Amino acid sequence: MKQNPHVNHRKRVRERYRSQGLDGFAEHEVLELLLFHCYPRCDTNEIAHNMLQKFGSLHNLFEADIETLTATLNCSENVAVFLNLIPAVTKRYFFSKWGAGIIISNEKIAGEFAIDLFVGQTVESFYVICLNKKFKLINVARISKGTTDEAPVYSREIVREAIKNNATDLILTHNHPGGVIKPSRNDIDITRRIIEGVEIMNLGIKVIDHIVVCGDTYYSFAARRQHVQGYK
Repeated sequence: MKQNPHVNHRKRVRERYRSQGLDGFAEHEVLELLLFHCYPRCDTNEIAHNMLQKFGSLHNLFEADIETLTATLNCSENVAVFLNLIPAVTKRYFFSKWGAGIIISNEKIAGEFAIDLFVGQTVESFYVICLNKKFKLINVARISKGTTDEAPVYSREIVREAIKNNATDLILTHNHPGGVIKPSRNDIDITRRIIEGVEIMNLGIKVIDHIVVCGDTYYSFAARRQHVQGYK
């Protein structure tokens, strides 16, 4: 039986991961390691380079739908499903990590929670985090998903989610995939509009924070006492 010429290389890559983790890996090396599970007997380094050349980044690759992956990469459905599963599994891991009944009682916890919520997302999305009066997490609902710099948001959808989940306190959160953490004028206007829309319903529901996420950093409106009621 002919020996796989890539066995020793794969062994070295795995040993490197076991001893160092992924911190020292380039993007194509991370993908190469993952693709070991899809391509048992070929050079996944070359395949990884080709995939990243076509999609530009791991983010774009993992966020692509299965049909786009198969068409663009000319790969099997199994490979496309494997790649598409990665952010989905990451999100499941996120909810498992935080667990049920978490208390989000300050901007630090809210910020860390929101950072994990947006892992792997390459377009701007807007979520509402629903809490009870003791700041216990009830539900997280995505209100909208936009392009890389815009996600339309409507106050009535926020209120609908709050009522549906019997929430008394809400945390708004959205991401800035473009790399600027500071809220835009539009972010500030949206925050004000949502607060006004919630208050006019007179349901005893409060917007206590708005968290903007950019990579592994966050901006809290509550920490700066901007418009929201804060954690009281």
